[in-house]
Amino acid sequence: MSTTWCSYRARWQGMEYPCTLDQHSDSLWVHLRSTQPLDEFEELDSGIYLRLVNAAECDMVAHITMVCQWRGEPCLVMDERDDELLLEYTGGQVPRALALGLKRIERGVYRGWVQRDEVRGLRENTTLLVPPKN
Repeated sequence: MSTTWCSYRARWQGMEYPCTLDQHSDSLWVHLRSTQPLDEFEELDSGIYLRLVNAAECDMVAHITMVCQWRGEPCLVMDERDDELLLEYTGGQVPRALALGLKRIERGVYRGWVQRDEVRGLRENTTLLVPPKN
């Protein structure tokens, strides 16, 4: 099973697309991705089509993450393998992260592989970068 645990999405001209961000000196732009050929989308590779648009032209741009609770603590899901999830602790308490047995990846970042069935409240979290237009 393969899941995208962190991604960007944009809604442009009524359709939602996975995208990547591209900060230009004057504004934020997004590379919209499609698996289907569409007008003014360039074929990047076999079955991958891109279109660069200014984020201001999008109806919405969002950063999507998967969050959960593990042993009562808030975590971000980073990856998966077999029946395990790679979690990043987001509670901000170093002693608690260490007590959970998580490894320090860098300053303030603690991660560990845990059994999927120990995870509770797995849900998508959406952070709007360009809010929906009314």
